[in-house]
Amino acid sequence: QVQLVESGGGLVQAGGSLRLSCAASGRTFRSYAMGWFRQAPGKEREFVAAISWSGGSTYYADSVKGRFTISRDNAKNTLYLQMNSLKPEDTAVYYCAADPQDNYSRPENYNYWGQGTQVTVSS
Repeated sequence: QVQLVESGGGLVQAGGSLRLSCAASGRTFRSYAMGWFRQAPGKEREFVAAISWSGGSTYYADSVKGRFTISRDNAKNTLYLQMNSLKPEDTAVYYCAADPQDNYSRPENYNYWGQGTQVTVSS
């Protein structure tokens, strides 16, 4: 069992940066692969990035590749998403998720979710 709490969202101008954090409770965090997803109003939840339990492998959606970086600190039980060169189309609620059972890019495969943090990018 793991509980996830996101933070770091906010309002930023286009071209700016934000760093999201996802604090996890429980000793099992370091054994889970983790992912970031986002959901804009009226749209389905979409994959943003994922990272293996060790941090040795990372995966990104094409829409954020080269701009976003996912990382983790297992000693601190924390997942991060560094977002640079933000665009208005990045505006969404961002969620962290843990323990994908199969395809890491499908939200239905994750067992644990945070409550989300709002990111708004103004033009």
